[in-house]
Amino acid sequence: MSNLKPDSVIACLDCPDHVQAVLEASMWASIRLRAPVGLLHSVPSLQQKAAVNYSGCLNIDDENALLEQFTTKEHLGNCELKAQGRLLLSQATTYCEQKPHKLKTYTLHRHENLNQSIDYVDDKAQLIVIGHHVTCKSTLGQLIRVSHCPILVTHAPFLPPTTALFAFDNSPTCHKLLNWLCKTPLVRALTIHIVMIGKETSDNCDALREAYAKLKQAGIKSKKTLLDCRDVAAALNYYQNQNDIGLLITGAFGQSRLRELLQGSDTKKLLGSTKTPYLLFPKA
Repeated sequence: MSNLKPDSVIACLDCPDHVQAVLEASMWASIRLRAPVGLLHSVPSLQQKAAVNYSGCLNIDDENALLEQFTTKEHLGNCELKAQGRLLLSQATTYCEQKPHKLKTYTLHRHENLNQSIDYVDDKAQLIVIGHHVTCKSTLGQLIRVSHCPILVTHAPFLPPTTALFAFDNSPTCHKLLNWLCKTPLVRALTIHIVMIGKETSDNCDALREAYAKLKQAGIKSKKTLLDCRDVAAALNYYQNQNDIGLLITGAFGQSRLRELLQGSDTKKLLGSTKTPYLLFPKA
């Protein structure tokens, strides 16, 4: 029987360098969404039995020595991989319990790869939080592309944002994302810069003005900007850096595969270039 709780924030603990950042980001989201945190660890695939060094990732001394035992071997057996995962989940639970906020946490120890684990939680979770460097064979982009749930990608350390950049392109995915932003308490307290990259046409100006008005009507403090630039990712990075914005929000892989092939994916470019938490909304 599954112990996955509906509407959870799922913290993916697959990346040793980002375990603490993923937990901090998950707790930040959990407080705002009033949702439990599901601590997810996936046992590596049978083909990937090399030890992953999780020792010291949370600085909980009483179990660090135990985790270090698993890094002395070049390869681990199935039982050892599962034992390593249980210790990591125990550390993560302790870390969350030591925080002043009384958050509800539970563990999900999945004996499958991360792709399958994300597929398992995808339909029931409110938000999936994942570190920027994943240890599985799939790339971060591949994991995000197939998800139907919003995903928050974080670097280490996680810095709670006070401002956000919402990249608006008037697509069906962006309108779905706009409706979600107007309803979710996740960004309610943030100032949202709604930025459109494109020519200053009447259609673009009208679409941006309507999206901005919708955010304002929802009670969200907002600013709007239209930038005429051919390189979408470069323009968004520049605006975000110039305005010191702490969170990037876009639709995920909204371009056609043909355009991605010819011009490259804006989502992939942004995943590689942004240094702040990055919230991606699934394609409509």
